[in-house]
Amino acid sequence: MNMMRDINNINNFHEQVLRDPVHTYIHIKNPIIFNLVNTPEFQRLRRIKQLGPTSFVFFGATHTRFEHNLGVYELTRRICNIFTQKYATQQSDDGLWDPSNNLLVECAALLHDLGHGPYSHTFEHLFNTNHELMGQKIILDENTQINKILKQVSPDFPQKVASVIAKTYPNPQVVKLISSQADADRMDYLLRDAYFTGVSYGAFDLTRILDVIRPYKNGICFLDKGIHAVEDYIISRYQMYQQVYFHRIGRSMEVILHHLLQRAQEIYQRNDIKDFTVTPQLEAFLANKWSLEDYLALDDGVMETNFMLWTKSGDKILADLAGSYLYRHPLESVKVNNQTKYLIPKLNELIKNAGFDPQYYTATNSAFDEPYDAYKPTGKNAHSPIEIMENDGTLVELSELSPLVKALNGTVQGDERFFFPKTMIKSLGDVQLFQPLYSEFQSYINNNSLQDPQKIKGTDF
Repeated sequence: MNMMRDINNINNFHEQVLRDPVHTYIHIKNPIIFNLVNTPEFQRLRRIKQLGPTSFVFFGATHTRFEHNLGVYELTRRICNIFTQKYATQQSDDGLWDPSNNLLVECAALLHDLGHGPYSHTFEHLFNTNHELMGQKIILDENTQINKILKQVSPDFPQKVASVIAKTYPNPQVVKLISSQADADRMDYLLRDAYFTGVSYGAFDLTRILDVIRPYKNGICFLDKGIHAVEDYIISRYQMYQQVYFHRIGRSMEVILHHLLQRAQEIYQRNDIKDFTVTPQLEAFLANKWSLEDYLALDDGVMETNFMLWTKSGDKILADLAGSYLYRHPLESVKVNNQTKYLIPKLNELIKNAGFDPQYYTATNSAFDEPYDAYKPTGKNAHSPIEIMENDGTLVELSELSPLVKALNGTVQGDERFFFPKTMIKSLGDVQLFQPLYSEFQSYINNNSLQDPQKIKGTDF
């Protein structure tokens, strides 16, 4: 069945209303949006978890990129409606909102994470991909259904949508609606991730945020009467990163996943394991010879099928790592800093002597985030401070008005951790042979400020 509909038939299009546990309803009022959702490229996102290995910690976090992208679209649609009704441009260069941008920014919001692959960040690091660039490729490739539908609007509409995602579109209002320090993307993933992980500190007053948001010439700002709602949003983001996104068990599972795929790639390229099996969808990446079509064939199910095959591998390391990932056997970890990093070579030596290859069973992993930065000249949030508009129309950067945000401004929160096998700190019956070695390892952990009792109640099992 051909789901594509002519843009000229928009008046005959019946609004589609989708139930959503976060926003209650998602309204699709334009056939272009409806057709984009029904493409194979967008439907693929149903099979890619939003938070990857985080579901090993917060077991409800099995929501997908599909519903997140729809959520960002819905928030963007609501904001566009607010801007059109309250702040529509009256004359050239008045700094208000041009409603002709509504469909463009709604499409960009819907497709902003289109390029994510399975276990996105781990996969990107190992196979040198980039989800933003992949999303732009999907949008611009003439063989995709996404591209064909966007061209129904105009021949250059795919380029415009891709440029919004690339943050090169000339109108900063359009770009900052989905890419800034207070954008529809962040608003949705904080609320959505908090809902599905079951935590309360990711919630903030979205209704109030939408009540005070408005455009200005160079971007998006908030009225001063809603400053406390904006503060709440910043604190929610800070807490979600510290308690959910940077959780030590989730990071441990990411380390195992990285080592698992790294080991599989090395085995494939050496070609010295006769029983090594890999599905065609993943084989192209292990061989470093993949195409956009190969990329679109990957999802979480494909990856986990390969992991299950590898549990029977004749390579003991590959089989062990695959089992550790599938059956949730995380590594242990401790915090390290510049004063304790010198101990890591000694710890790796002890781990090696116990029979573990440090290349696959240890890692130093950093997780840091800036909750808020008033001025960042480069990077994802370049030139995007949160502006508060006072009654006289003056724009003031958020941290100048909020002591709470000022305390977080420019700070870097997070830690660096050393991951290692749990058995290195346990006196198990089957490792008594190594008891002196384990005792030495334990003494390093305990006596050199490496110990870390960080436990989050209700998440360790």
